[in-house]
Amino acid sequence: MKVFAHRGASGSFPENTKSAILEALKVGVDGIEVDIQSAIDDYMVIHDSWLDRTTNGTGKVNEFDAATIAKLDAGNGEQVPTLQQLIDWNNDKTLLNLELKHAFELEKFVAQLEQNISARKISCANILVSSFDHHQLQWLKKRLPWLKIGALTSSMPINYAKFAEDLNAYSVHVDKNFVNKAFVDDAKKRGLKIYAYTVDKEQDIALMIKYGIDGLFTNYPEQTKTRLLSLVNN
Repeated sequence: MKVFAHRGASGSFPENTKSAILEALKVGVDGIEVDIQSAIDDYMVIHDSWLDRTTNGTGKVNEFDAATIAKLDAGNGEQVPTLQQLIDWNNDKTLLNLELKHAFELEKFVAQLEQNISARKISCANILVSSFDHHQLQWLKKRLPWLKIGALTSSMPINYAKFAEDLNAYSVHVDKNFVNKAFVDDAKKRGLKIYAYTVDKEQDIALMIKYGIDGLFTNYPEQTKTRLLSLVNN
């Protein structure tokens, strides 16, 4: 079972920051999940559309340029990273799951991915773009047929994973509280990977193993890897 660091190693470090990302790389995760929001002139690695919760700033991310946002404290004196900084720090070491939040100018986003692939800063295999906005995913898949997309849901759809298959997705990302064995089996029959978020507790990890989930998003990647190993061996 794969382990993805949710917003980096966010249980121990400020979420979506350099320290959280570098710690996840140190632990040796299968992937790092981060959130992407649009600033006026760049893409920022931050979960909320508002700055208030995770920084000492106020206002909406898309109302400021990257230089202004970089002056804010995102926790322990750290900055809100840009997408490019994230790609540079990762240096193609592991898969980056880029969850698009309120991201605009998707053509610009595509251009940035293509430039980094051409520069060999990241490989196609190490890019997974996910979103709750399935219109964004549909557009991206048509624009970049090679792109792995992950369809997010926090519900239990009537037709289980059909919506993800219809998007030609690589994976379906599900809320641990809204998934069962039938959903997992359906996803796998459709040729999809199925990943669950956000899974930190040992009891939840054990349940995801029982269901046959392919991977977990966790705030504590090192701890989760240890628990997984113990549960699988026992």
